Amino acid sequence: MNSNDEMSQETIHSSGAPRLLVQMRERIRLKHYSLRTEEAYLGWVRRYIIFHDKRHPAGMGKDEIEAFLTHLAVERNVAAATQGQALSAILFLYQEVLAQALPWLDEVVRAKRPARLPTVLTQEETRRLLAELDADAQMNLIVNLLYGTGMRLLECLRLRVKDVDFGRRELLVREGKGNKDRVTMLPHSLMAILRAHITARKLQHDADLLDGKASVYLPHALAVKYPNADRFFGWQYVFASANYLRDPRSGAVRRHHVDEKRVQRAVKDAAARAKIVKPVSPHTLRHSFATHLLEAGQDIRTVQELLGHKDVSTTMIYTHVLNRGGLGVISPLDRI
Repeated sequence: MNSNDEMSQETIHSSGAPRLLVQMRERIRLKHYSLRTEEAYLGWVRRYIIFHDKRHPAGMGKDEIEAFLTHLAVERNVAAATQGQALSAILFLYQEVLAQALPWLDEVVRAKRPARLPTVLTQEETRRLLAELDADAQMNLIVNLLYGTGMRLLECLRLRVKDVDFGRRELLVREGKGNKDRVTMLPHSLMAILRAHITARKLQHDADLLDGKASVYLPHALAVKYPNADRFFGWQYVFASANYLRDPRSGAVRRHHVDEKRVQRAVKDAAARAKIVKPVSPHTLRHSFATHLLEAGQDIRTVQELLGHKDVSTTMIYTHVLNRGGLGVISPLDRI
């Protein structure tokens, strides 16, 4: 955020009422949005207000919103998804905080998100990538799980000990995208490694208990309903940070999960060492997981369930990147 975004919140509150951004933060937390969403939404609303010379949003509407979105697209050249996030934040402000009816909502011009085919690694490229990971055992396990289960990065990092089922060889993904739970497989080749990791994690947790820093963030009102659950081992993150961190909401000092930036950097560095020229990120492993299952003959409905897609049409995109040539058609050049 640049210096122009540093805005005094006193300029945007009404007399005798809590400041607008404070109200918005409280409303976001009441609806149990993630900290990541909270920070993003507040940031976009600040920018929106600054763009319009710090006018109060209650006195603005459709024209001002469209002017801001146009500025983002034309002058800032942001992606359609970024523009969409900005619009979602502003609409949250009007609907949830200012409680304003928006009869003009359908008239707001929204950027159309272009259809993009995902980047997918071949199985040989995937082997090279995994072979080039560094010596960090925890990081190796995380990256292998991303490919072996199809989990999104944060779904993997937020995995709790209680949601690992060795008996059924399953992982329960809680509150995935769309706030949905789902089950995915636990690769047999990772079971012994994951068992050993959780055993070491238990020793770390026992030490944290002695240090008085063994609590963990619990979703929603569980911390109130079950006052001691935040110290139970089952609720702990499987992949915990090496250091204690201060929770920005509660102020509690405890272990959070591993920083996603570390995983992103580890995958990028491994791809470079493996001499893979495609752009590779942790999410590329999810795309590769789905594509390789389909290549192996797995039915698309099963892949849809494993990925947690609401609609099979989302999963269908992987049928376009299967290793069978464009649209699975043999070129006439190969027939002569």
